[in-house]
Amino acid sequence: MEKKLHSFDLNNPDRSHHRIDNGALRKNFVVEINYRILVWLAYRLAATFAVGLPLVLLIWASLRKEGSMVRLLSIYWKIASLLAISMLLLTDKRPIGYLTSFIAPFLMVASVWFWVDLNEELADLPQWRALPLTIRLWRWALSGFGLLTASLTFLSLPCLEITTGEICNAWLEVPIGFHQITKRVLSFVLGANWTEGLAAFIGYIALIAYLVGILQWLLIRLPKQGRIAGDF
Repeated sequence: MEKKLHSFDLNNPDRSHHRIDNGALRKNFVVEINYRILVWLAYRLAATFAVGLPLVLLIWASLRKEGSMVRLLSIYWKIASLLAISMLLLTDKRPIGYLTSFIAPFLMVASVWFWVDLNEELADLPQWRALPLTIRLWRWALSGFGLLTASLTFLSLPCLEITTGEICNAWLEVPIGFHQITKRVLSFVLGANWTEGLAAFIGYIALIAYLVGILQWLLIRLPKQGRIAGDF
């Protein structure tokens, strides 16, 4: 039996090669499908832990007049704006959007753990009070989200040079879908023409302003204030 199989492969190399290629294609297809599912999971987690929950916490902390937590969440929102910038850039398939999507989770997680004064003030609050406890849990959940997203976006970095392929397209589905919804809303309410090019242009302008703010903090405030939040 083994000899027959062996002779079959030798006598029919094209068919054997075709069978191997089909197996590789099926494997790649499964990997791409699983990756797409994980990307959609990352977007859903972002909607929950990177946008929805911190917005609720900011409103809650403002109503309770908890200064340290309001400052922490305000800093977070300034840093997390890079996520929105990435969405704008990816709407028009701009390659730099993949890079900012990779960097954003690291900055977002760092922004909620970095500050010595805010960490101390949060630690001094009663451990089991609802608001401080929720913020502590949220910081750990955000860290888990950041780890997952950074791992996935790392695989998309080749899209900086080659923007075609399933991995690249997986990150475009949500930005393009959100753009279509925004376009219909703005067209209905304001009669505005919201295009992919305009979204990318605004994304570039916002990215430049973001970089200027980060450089100002790195070169001026960080050397003077260190890990003290101050008026960041």
